[in-house]
Parts: sequence; structure tokens; C-alpha cells
Amino acid sequence: MQISSLWYLLLSLGLIVSSPLIAQQKTRVTIEEVQRLGLQANGLVLAARSQVDMARAGVVAASAYLNPEVLVQAGPDDRRRPIIDTGPATMQRSITVTQPIENPFMRSARINASEAGVDASRANFDQVRADLAAQLRIRAYELLLRQEQFAVEQNIYDLVENVRQRIKINVESGEIARFELIRADTEVQNAANRKEAARLGVERARIALRQFTAGAIPVDFEITASLKDPVNLPSHEELRNQIPNVNPEVIRLQAEQERAVQRISQEKASILPQINVLYTNYQDAQFTSNIAGVGVRIPLWYRRRGEIDTAIYDSARIRDTLEFRRYEVSQLFESAWQALQIAQRRVDMFEGGLIKEAENAVEVARAAHRFGERGLIEFLDTQRILRGILGDSLLARFDLQAAAAEIDRLRAHYPKELLVE
Repeated sequence: MQISSLWYLLLSLGLIVSSPLIAQQKTRVTIEEVQRLGLQANGLVLAARSQVDMARAGVVAASAYLNPEVLVQAGPDDRRRPIIDTGPATMQRSITVTQPIENPFMRSARINASEAGVDASRANFDQVRADLAAQLRIRAYELLLRQEQFAVEQNIYDLVENVRQRIKINVESGEIARFELIRADTEVQNAANRKEAARLGVERARIALRQFTAGAIPVDFEITASLKDPVNLPSHEELRNQIPNVNPEVIRLQAEQERAVQRISQEKASILPQINVLYTNYQDAQFTSNIAGVGVRIPLWYRRRGEIDTAIYDSARIRDTLEFRRYEVSQLFESAWQALQIAQRRVDMFEGGLIKEAENAVEVARAAHRFGERGLIEFLDTQRILRGILGDSLLARFDLQAAAAEIDRLRAHYPKELLVE
């Protein structure tokens, strides 16, 4: 019994000790998962999806047939002559049914315009998703950039602190003047301030990413990606031919132009006479009559010239906007492609040996300072050069990923297969 109690006590202590380790485990997510969570939770995406549903409901309304109108009238007859001549007073009633017959050309144009509106809303939905997916990808890589910058500042702080400790020992032994220790303390403080600023930058980037996902990802998440992730894109010629045809904004303007053209047809079709079929049933004390007829509204004085001209000018406006936007999108792609090439060249330059040379220079200066061959100034200069090169290298890799995200945004390339339409 004592042995069992002892094992139970040891097991409980083991669970207590291991529970903080379990609590410290972070949720690991990929960039595609971040995009999926953001696209499913962001309010702007949900609002754009509702607009698509509204446009589909508009097609249902445009396809509906006109309802008939029913007019019921009833009332007593009042005698104007003696009852011997007219007989007793009676009641009379009439029922009139009017059924509008819609112009088939106008109906067809209205339905086509509504369907074009669905295409425009769907393209706008794709545009919102593409923009958000690109923002999520850039924010994720920005978080990785801030984390890498914090790691660099942490390493530099450790390096400067190590040098300060050696200087302190030499000052205490009387080998060097105390002024060197004061200078080293200043550099350590500067390195500590930069490290703290880099840490706050990490937290700010983390909050911004969670904001774009509407809090869908947990607080303690960790992105399983790197700034060194390869960028896989089609060739320049293929992208240049593809983007103007698949860009959501261009597709939206094309759908809006089609809707404007159908609106012109609808306004022109409204010039034709409108027909109403009528049927009336009349009853009184002596007679019952059934009357059928046709009512025609003739646009004689006003032939909707203002509405037709408005639709024509609106179609011209959208057409001009479409042409300009198509050209603008192609120029945005060229700019993003050039930014991609520049960032790639910078990455190749840093990875071609520049970083390694700067690291070797720091190690040489550190060893020389240790043996008294170089002063603290020379070591700090090499350390600053290394810090600048590492910072520029990280920014080059981030610019490479940001340019790739911009190209994917222009061609609406994001993990659609992970979405539930």
C-alpha cells in the first residue's frame, strides 16, 4: 500500500512538472492555413459573399412574371323614379382582372443585366479574397522578418556583452583604462535598446496578423515558414498574357460593361407599347355581363430619351474605365516583376559570400581585440557592418516574398481549394 502511494505521489509530481512544458507548446500553422482562416473569418470577405447572394436573389426577382391586378366593386342601386316603375332596389357588383403582358425583349434584357450583376459581384468577391490573401501572406512574412531581426539583435547583444565582460576583467586587473569599460557599457545599452525595439516589432507584427484574421488564429501561434522559402512563379511571358484575363477587377468591369449594355437594350425595349389584358364580370338584378379587352400604353409624347442616353453614357464610362484598368493592371504586374527581379539579385548578392565575409571580419576583429592588437572601435565598426548587411539581406528576402505576393494578388492566386463557397 505504501509503494502504491509512493508511485502515485511521483506520478503527480511528474504531471505538475511537465504541465508548464505542455502549456508552452505553440500552435504551428502554415501560411496557407493562415490564409484559409483569414478568408473564412474576415468580415469584409463575408460581406462580399453576401453581395453575391444578393445579386443571385436579384436574378430571381428579374425572372419573375408580373402579378395580375384584381379590382372588386359593389354597391346598392338608388331609385330615382317611383318603385312602381323601377321595382325594388337591388345590389350590383363587378370584378375586373388585369394581367400585364410583359415585353419579352425588355424581360430578356432585364434578366441578362441581373445575371451580369451576379458575375460582377462574384468578381468583386474574388478581388476581396485576393487582396486579403496577399495581405495575410505579406503580414506573415513580415512577422518572420521581425523575428529574424530580433534574432540578429539578440546575437549582437550577446556578442557585445561578451566583449564587455572581457573588458571589465581587463579593467579590474589594470591592463586597460576604465574609459574602455564606459564605452563598452554604452554599446551594450544601445544593443539592448535595439533588441527590445526588435522584440516589440515582433509583437506588433503578430497583432497585425491576428487582426487580419479577425482573431481566428490563437495567440500563441507559430508560423512554419521561412524568408528563404522558394518563390515559384510561371514565366514572365505567361504571366503577362494571363493576368489581364484573370484579374478579378478586370473581370468585374467586363461584367459591369455587359450589364450596362443590357440596360441600354432594356431602356430601348421599354419604348414598345405595353399591353394589359382585361376581363370584367358585371352582375346586377337583371343582367350578368362578361367583358374582355386589351389596354395599350403608347409612348407617344416621351420615348425615354433621357434614360437611354444615360445608359449609353454609363456604358461608355465603364468601357473607358475597363481599358484603362486593363492597362494599369499590366503595368502593376511589370512593376511587381521588376521588384521581384531586383530583390532576387540582392538576395543572390548577399548569399554569394558577402554575409560570410562580414562574419569572418567580425571574428578576426574580435580575436584581434582579445589579444590587444585592435581597439574596441575597430571591433564595433566590423560589428555594425555585419549588422547592416544582415538587415539588408533580411529586407531583400522580405521584398522578394512581397513582390511574389503582389503578383499572386494580381492573378488572384490563393488557396481557393481550401475555401467553402
